[in-house]
Formats: sequence, C-alpha cells, structure tokens
Amino acid sequence: MVYLNRIYTKFGDAGLTQLGNGQAVPKTSLRVAAMGDVDELNCQLGVVLCHENGSQDTLFILMARLAHIQNQLFDLGADLCLPDESSGEPIAKLKILEQDVLQLESWIDDVNESLAPLNSFILPGGSLAAAGLHLARAICRRAERTCWLLNNESAINPQIMIYLNRLSDFLFVAARITNQQHEIEDFLWRPGSDRADS
Repeated sequence: MVYLNRIYTKFGDAGLTQLGNGQAVPKTSLRVAAMGDVDELNCQLGVVLCHENGSQDTLFILMARLAHIQNQLFDLGADLCLPDESSGEPIAKLKILEQDVLQLESWIDDVNESLAPLNSFILPGGSLAAAGLHLARAICRRAERTCWLLNNESAINPQIMIYLNRLSDFLFVAARITNQQHEIEDFLWRPGSDRADS
C-alpha cells in the first residue's frame, strides 16, 4: 500500500526522480516520459468521467469500465516504474497481464456489435465525453509509441504495449457508442471537401 505523508520532497529539484526500486533517473528519460504519458491518459479519462453521468444503461456500463481502466493504468504505471533488471532482493511487482488485454478485446467486441460499420474515418467530436474519449485515444497512441521507444532501450513487459494498443481501440468505439447514445451521428471524414474546386 502507498503511504504519502509529504507531497514535496525537493528530490526532483536537480532534474532527477526515483523509480520504484529507488534508482535515481533523469526526468527526461524515456521511462519517465512513458509514465508521464500514461498519467496524462489517466487524467483525460477522469475528465471524460466528469462530462458523462452514465444515466443510460449502456453509458453507465461504459463509465464503470473507464473507471476500471483508470485503476489498471495505475497498475501499468507501477509496471513501468520498476525495471525488470532491478538488482538486489526481488520486489513484488504489479504487471499488466494477457488477461487484461483479453478483457479489453471482449469489451471492444461487445460495444462494436451495437455500432454500424464505417465507410470512412471519423473526425473527433460530438458530445463532450465523446470528444474527450477521442483525445484520450490520441494520448493512448502516444503512450504506446513512447513505450516502444523505451522497450528499444530497455526491455519492458510486452503486454504493456499490447494493452495500450487495445485500449486505444476501445476508446475509439467508446467515443462512437457515447455519441450514439446521445443520438449524435459520427462526424465522417470527407477527403478534400474543403477545397475550392470540390
């Protein structure tokens, strides 16, 4: 369990931060960048939950799943925070597992059954919650890219990248179903429609 009795430590004033094993690393390191991207994603999901009260059954289930994902993202951050090659005594480590990925895939299939097939890409927008979910999807993709960069430098749990990839897909269908529940049609991309000669 985490115990925080002080908010500021002044340890970071020199541009360093500590990982879960006590190792000091630069705040500009890829590991810290990856953890920061995941934290930003989690914050954006919190914003989405503020914009959607889940008054309809479908949205209530969706918001409960997003709250569950917020907790899993903290687990993912804990996974990133403790390098696999940590020396010394083994430390109990939270890890993203294949079952977490399979759960996301199940949720994607569940939501997608209620959506019409697409014949174009979607422009982000619609309700505040749906627009926020599209933003979360883009942040999630960035987090995935940063984790792959980190993995090229220092191998991390491969389920992290798979989870983030599936999560971005889930956030995409979540945005669509949110708009559907609010009777807002998808904003479809119309290539070249803003050109004067179109």
